[in-house]
Amino acid sequence: MCTRFVYRGSNMITGFNFDIDLSVWTHKVMNEKECFYIGILRPDGAYHSYHGVNQNGNVGTLLYVHGNSAGAYQDGDDCMTIADLTEQFIKAQVSFDEVLQIVKSKKIVYAPDSTMQAMLSDFHGRTLVIEPGIGYREEQSKHSLITNYSLIKPESTKDFIVPDDNRYELALQFLDSYKNDFSIYDAFTLLNTVRQEGAWATRVSFVYSANERTVYYTENNHFEHINKFIFPFDE
Repeated sequence: MCTRFVYRGSNMITGFNFDIDLSVWTHKVMNEKECFYIGILRPDGAYHSYHGVNQNGNVGTLLYVHGNSAGAYQDGDDCMTIADLTEQFIKAQVSFDEVLQIVKSKKIVYAPDSTMQAMLSDFHGRTLVIEPGIGYREEQSKHSLITNYSLIKPESTKDFIVPDDNRYELALQFLDSYKNDFSIYDAFTLLNTVRQEGAWATRVSFVYSANERTVYYTENNHFEHINKFIFPFDE
């Protein structure tokens, strides 16, 4: 269960709630010179950057979704997993335009052990929603929003909507209420509003400000205590 949004106003601001079951996944917040990310421990022993921000403004996040057979994992030169694509984008190994070419030329599939969809955005707020087995959509309106259900083909996941899960509706109403000015405070207010508790509680919430080249974040729903990570400016 996760929530991600992009807001394109006087400042490009994007936010993410990372909701995860600690009995299933191990994670930790990683601050590196060129990248802020939530590291996910994988069988290879490394903490992978599937949710994070690069100093160039690339922001990538993976969100759980009930899978479809068309997006099932396949190996081959003509396929690429959504996990690999997202991590390469966060690491700035591929640009936004290169991702566009990849989704047009390759079949994007799930990882072997998980079914995820992605939202990728760049410094200017250009945004891609990528749903393996379904397709992709580029978005450039005032804001973008995604949770754990399909946006491109909503009927494919409507039967899996959790009762009382109104995160998308609440967040959309919140975003629709703003015009050009949308602040870091507003972003955290949104994330706090849709935070999760229980087994799949919100473990990390982060907000990235393009104008400030800064990531603000908190852990375990402690919205009263916000940390700051500032990317160095180019010399």
